[in-house]
This record gives sequence, structure tokens and C-alpha cells, in this order.
Amino acid sequence: EEDVLDTWFSSWLWPISVFDGIRDPDNADMKYYYPTNDLVTAPEILFFWVARMIIAGYEYAGEKPFKNVYLTGIVRDSKRRKMSKSLGNSPDPIELMKKYSADGVRVGMLLASPAGNDSLFDESLTEQGRNFGNKIWNVFRLIKTMKVDEQQMQREEVAIAIRWFESKLNEAILQIDDQFSKFRLSDALMSIYRLFWEEASSWFLEIIKPPYGEAINRESYDKILQMIEKLLCLLHPFMPFITEEIWHYLKERAEGESIMTERVPEGGKVDNELLEQFEAIKQVIASTRNIRNEKQIAMKVPLELSYMSNGAHYFEQYTSIVGKLANISRIEEVKVKQNSAITFMVKNIEFYLHIGEQVNKEEELKKLKGELEYTRGFLQSVMKKLNNERFVQNAPEEVINKERLKQSDAEKKIQALESQIMALKE
Repeated sequence: EEDVLDTWFSSWLWPISVFDGIRDPDNADMKYYYPTNDLVTAPEILFFWVARMIIAGYEYAGEKPFKNVYLTGIVRDSKRRKMSKSLGNSPDPIELMKKYSADGVRVGMLLASPAGNDSLFDESLTEQGRNFGNKIWNVFRLIKTMKVDEQQMQREEVAIAIRWFESKLNEAILQIDDQFSKFRLSDALMSIYRLFWEEASSWFLEIIKPPYGEAINRESYDKILQMIEKLLCLLHPFMPFITEEIWHYLKERAEGESIMTERVPEGGKVDNELLEQFEAIKQVIASTRNIRNEKQIAMKVPLELSYMSNGAHYFEQYTSIVGKLANISRIEEVKVKQNSAITFMVKNIEFYLHIGEQVNKEEELKKLKGELEYTRGFLQSVMKKLNNERFVQNAPEEVINKERLKQSDAEKKIQALESQIMALKE
């Protein structure tokens, strides 16, 4: 047919011919869509198609056809071979979607696909994607089953958690915007994944969740819905089906409304001081939980916690959160060391967890002595470096400062361990 062009010849005219730009270069579609922003393609056709498209663009339209070229990687099997029917190493995508869902397959592959690099297919990746979808659904179910009390006042720990997560969300949005601008798509997805799984699920929801049988106040609940909606909008390009479904369930929508047409959330103010303090609070809670596990003290057993602020007075505003997530019945500030308690440090605050008679003294002494011996050995290795004149003279100041910080931390830990050993011997 005289009106059909050879594939290799016609392909280089695609950005122009698709808008009928060869026959009518001044038509409305051509003016609106040409040039476009991005071309997504594989690296092996850079010469055959991409370079020729650019040449044709300048020749027939007087302008390049696109601004950016994004080169994708190739999905290969575990032996790094390309997928092919003849090798029989290509999974059936329909069967994968039936088993793990379309969203699960997409997310599983994207999480393992750094920009431009090949990725090795493993079915466990799609299983990870499905598990993430389940997590999102369970978060939604938890929120929708909360009782709301129109008259109830906002709880202290809920107010703090909302301020923290708003700031965390804004920080993540700014980071994700930067990753998108650099075409770091898998990095952007990983940022959203961590925000949802680690921050929203593991911390935020655990704090704001009301005690069994109790309700949450209206102001808090509405704010939570707003933030979950933002999370869904961030996640939508990667998981379009489950996000659309939950978005409609969150509240009443007008006919024809879709999450697809919602604006991408914009990053707002980030309170870095609040974020830094909250990371320290996480460490306090994690430390108390670890001590419980080590001493085999059930989470249902309430414990008491005291602390020496050493000038860091921010901790007192977070006691309600620590009390709830670590099951601490009483928290108080003290002026002297509590030798009868288990000591741990978070930044420059010294904490004392009182476990009473719920520990075997002989086993605890043996463990503390072993830890003390290890810490003394560690301090000795640090001091060898710092007492070495050649090291101090030649090493960068940053490296020397890190070693001095190690020295300070080890000395404090030794002092705390010695105090605990003395207290147990009494």
C-alpha cells in the first residue's frame, strides 16, 4: 500500500504524525501537545527510534519532540535471562494478578526496580505487594470502625500524634516530589511504603487508636481522615485500584468523582524540632519494650519509669504517648540516679525502668557483668585510637569527633552498668 510506511521509517515520525502534524503542522492538537514532556522507552532503541524522533522533530516541526527520555530496565529471571516463550521462563501475568492482585504485582515489581536498572523476577516480590495492599485495607477498616463522640475533648496524646504525623507527611511529600523530579520512581514508592507501613501503621494509628470500647473525638477523626486521604492520593499512581476503592469508602462522593482527578498533595510546613524529638520518643518506647522482652515481662504488666532530663525538658510533653505505647503506669522526673532500676540513655536523657522483683537477680548480674566487660573492651579499643598521635594528627576532625563521642557514650554506659550491678548486690 502506497500510504503505509515501513515500521522503522515511520517510527521516527511518531511524535508528529500522531497529531497529524505532517499534513497540518498548525492544527490545534499539534499546538497543544507538541512538544511533550517525557518519553519512556528501552535503551536498546536509542538509535533506532529516539535519536531519529529528535532529528525529525527539528526537521519537520522546528523543535525537539520531548524534554526527557526515561530509560526503563528489563525484568529478567533469577539467572538474569530475558523473559521469552522459547525459554519458558516468563510467568503468566494473569495468574499472578489472580493470586496477588494487579496492584500487588505492580508494587512488588516497582519496589525492586531501581531507576534504569534491570530487575530479577521473584514471586516473593509480588507477595510483598499483596501484603502491602492487605495492610492498607486493614488500616482503613480500623479507622472506619472507630466510634466517634461529638462531645468528647481531644486526648493529649492524639493531639501530639496528629501534629507529628502532619509534619512527617509534609516532609515525605517534599522528598517524594524531589524523587519524582529525578525520575526515581522506585525510591518515591519506597518513601510512600515506609510512610504508610512504618510511620502511619506502626506509630500514628497505635497512638490515636482509642482504648477498647471508647470513642475518639470528632475533630481528631476528621483530621485523621484528611491525612489518610492524602496518603491514598500519594499512593494512587502505584496502586490505582485499592486506592480508588478506599477513597470512595472514606466519605460520600459526588457522581463521577474519582481519585484520579484529585490534585497530588503538596508539602507544607515541616517542624524539624518536633520530628527530632519524636524520634527520641520512639527510642524510649523501643528500649522499654526491649527490656520487657529480655526480662520476659509481659506487656500487660504495668511498669514505672523515671528520668533525669539533664536540661532536656521536652520529654515531659510526651509522657502520655510513652505511657500508652509502653504500658507505663507512672512517669516522674528525678534529681538523683535510681540505682535499683534498669538504666538506658536516649540522647542526653537518662531513664530508669523500675521492674521490682520481676527479674532473676543471679541471671541479671551475670548478664550485666558480661555487658560491662564487653563495653570496657570497646572503650579500650576507642582509647587506643585516641591515644595514637598519628591517628589524631592525620584523621579528619569529623572522624576524631565520632571516636570521642564513642568514648563518652561508653563511659556513661559503664557507669550505668556499674550502678546497676551494685544495686543488685545490695
